[in-house]
Amino acid sequence: MNNKHKKILYYVFASIMAAMIFVTTYFLKIPIATPAGQTMLKVSNILVLLGGMLFGGVYGGLAAGIGSGLYDLLDPVYIASAPLTFAKFFIMAFVCGTISNSGGSKGLSMKRNAVGAVCGGVTYWLLYITESILKLMIAGSTFSAAAAACAPKMITSGINQTVAIVGSLLLIVPLNKALRGLLPKFSKSAEGEENSDPKKEDSKEKK
Repeated sequence: MNNKHKKILYYVFASIMAAMIFVTTYFLKIPIATPAGQTMLKVSNILVLLGGMLFGGVYGGLAAGIGSGLYDLLDPVYIASAPLTFAKFFIMAFVCGTISNSGGSKGLSMKRNAVGAVCGGVTYWLLYITESILKLMIAGSTFSAAAAACAPKMITSGINQTVAIVGSLLLIVPLNKALRGLLPKFSKSAEGEENSDPKKEDSKEKK
């Protein structure tokens, strides 16, 4: 498979992952009201980490950012925070994917996957809580009051990240095998199309 075909496939698979992140965020969530604003329990963070492991930091980050940001754009409660949501989830998947795919492991090393998942989840948690506290402080709260108001978010996001880390590590092996199994099939299909190119056949006949 040449680089052009590989990039196209990664764009396609990353787009599918972005759509899955949006759908799972939209349907599989439990909204929770807190003093610092609404938050939610959800399982879509599993796909965010999986995107990084499967497609690397950049492609996985784009899938995570686009899928999560699109949800915010369509929800009046979160629409104003869509750009920050894109950035936070991009960084989460980017950190995970960069570590998971480091050293040429391509997401096949469970040790690197585990370290990447933990680092990605913790990075997002820190970004999310920092953002929530800063918003309250900008509105006039003291740091201690803002931190106390964000306690439910700390717990909820901690649960989300724990579920995401465990879930992604359980699913990465079968999904990685399935993905690696599909690539050669697409490669053969692409090569077949190239070999059947009428222009190439015409040039052969002229020779």
